[in-house]
Amino acid sequence: MKNYANIFVLLIAVAISACSSSTVTNDFGYESVMPYYEVPIEFKDSAKYAEKIEAFKPHLSNKKFFIDPGHGGEDRHNSTRNKQVVEADINLAVAHHLANYLKSCGAEVKFSRSVDSTVSLDERSRLANEYLCDLFISIHHNATGQKNNYWTNFTSSFYHAFETDYGFEPANRIAARYIQRDMAYAMRNSGGLGSWDGTYSDYSIYPGMGFAVLREARTAAVLTEGGFFTNRLEEQRLGIDEFNKIEAWGIFNGIGKYFSNGIPTIELLQDESIYTDGILSLVFELKDESEIDASSITTFIDSLKIEHNYAAEENRIYLSLPDIAKGEHDFRVICANKNGNYSHPYHRKIIIK
Repeated sequence: MKNYANIFVLLIAVAISACSSSTVTNDFGYESVMPYYEVPIEFKDSAKYAEKIEAFKPHLSNKKFFIDPGHGGEDRHNSTRNKQVVEADINLAVAHHLANYLKSCGAEVKFSRSVDSTVSLDERSRLANEYLCDLFISIHHNATGQKNNYWTNFTSSFYHAFETDYGFEPANRIAARYIQRDMAYAMRNSGGLGSWDGTYSDYSIYPGMGFAVLREARTAAVLTEGGFFTNRLEEQRLGIDEFNKIEAWGIFNGIGKYFSNGIPTIELLQDESIYTDGILSLVFELKDESEIDASSITTFIDSLKIEHNYAAEENRIYLSLPDIAKGEHDFRVICANKNGNYSHPYHRKIIIK
């Protein structure tokens, strides 16, 4: 009589072996699971992919995006612990995939670098400003700076300045939140313990200064850190092109959702703005597909907050400034729509002669 019990045990052992994850031994002698990641449903179902693209097209078509793949050229010092993957290359790969998704929605895209080349920090923001883009995205990946720290890993997205600083733009933080949420979800990474939502001010890294590319940007700007290449597991995933596509897909979804909620625009109506008898009267028109949130409107002259009158039925701001000094003045206006999206940086220089 055959020993069916032994055969049954053998079959179970084979089944368990076949279903278990493969393992590798890392530099510290510990076994770890081979790269794990979830493939988005849109990558598996062409109809769902097309549906997502069509949903974002009305909001991204003709928008201009400036993508800045960090480092590159002479700056190729950052790499995984096994030296097999260089951060500059990961940044560039994610940037190209992101550009392809945006272009499929009819958007225009320009790079600070499209190959492995050296581009200074000043040049990156200068090019973005000249392009007059709707959003500047600088793509990076993180490192701990501690030689034996191989466990830290999370995603983060940065905006410039603290809320109390004049250089803070609410639009930057809102855009960072949209991008961070979908990037973190796509990569299945948390946003770290230093922030409730995974977004951080660049002042938390360089107090009072922040990142040069964000500080010098004259448009909405976000810098992403898509995971730690010093992590023993993340270093394996970041070297896989499919995972780079997934990260870019997360960033793309965040951008698409952000623009889908509308961006208020501001325009100075010069034909209704007058200077007479020492009084400067300015009229700004606010435009958005949804209603403007009147409580969000803030106006400045030369960094000083000033009072304004808002006519909701006209969507116009009226400013009246008596005894204004002659010379050049910087007027700044901030507003948000009912969806919580803020206007992009708006400054208008006016010369009083």
